[in-house]
Amino acid sequence: MSSKIRRKPRIGVFKFASCDGCQLSLLDAEDELLGVAGAIDIAYFPEASRAMLPGPYDIGLVEGSITTYHDAQRIQEVRRKCKTLITIGACATAGGIQALRNWKDVDEFIRVVYATPKYINTLKLSTPIAEHVPVDFELRGCPINKHQLIELITATLAGRKPNVPTYSVCMECKRKGNICIVVAQGVACLGPVTQAGCGALCPSYDRGCYGCYGPMESPNAVSLSNQLHILGQNNAEITRAFRGFNAWAWQFRKASEESERT
Repeated sequence: MSSKIRRKPRIGVFKFASCDGCQLSLLDAEDELLGVAGAIDIAYFPEASRAMLPGPYDIGLVEGSITTYHDAQRIQEVRRKCKTLITIGACATAGGIQALRNWKDVDEFIRVVYATPKYINTLKLSTPIAEHVPVDFELRGCPINKHQLIELITATLAGRKPNVPTYSVCMECKRKGNICIVVAQGVACLGPVTQAGCGALCPSYDRGCYGCYGPMESPNAVSLSNQLHILGQNNAEITRAFRGFNAWAWQFRKASEESERT
């Protein structure tokens, strides 16, 4: 009686407009990956290997935002090849720092920066992957937390919900025993509306949270904007605070545009 050999799940890693930082987080997790290495086959990962196998893939990890016509077409092909599509990092989940272009005239940027503008073919907006194709899960961060990535891969393989927090950075501060820098020092901080994942890195060094992990679940950005006013921040400063790595996330986008209008 013969038994079938079970095929390992195949993973593909794809890059769009980004700095490669989230892919490097995956490479930096080599020790942690050893625990699941025997259960997966990383079939496509140009950042790490020249051996690139064609799809289909069981899991697709996508870094980067969509900023060109070519990439808008390519993400459709990636989606068709991947059974489960996971976006990783602020660029893929919220347009990234390059989404700052979305409030300005891109044609003017091109004229100023490039000697021959006619060779530049780009979109007016930098947008997250989910605005172009269905996404099964978004992993936040700039860059992502490698331990969260391993948990996400493990959970996906096991067919369970990943244990990735949706609460705010303030919870991480409490767990570390940090004194709230907003209350004690009057430092402007996005921690109350930002998803946990960094271990409250900046507040632990008496710096306000920059919102690297994007909006937490159900953030009250209006209330935070009011608090930032009390701390002495003007409307322009509040607008800039919300226009960081996750500027195009709709909760941050709404808060920044409301501050800009008033």
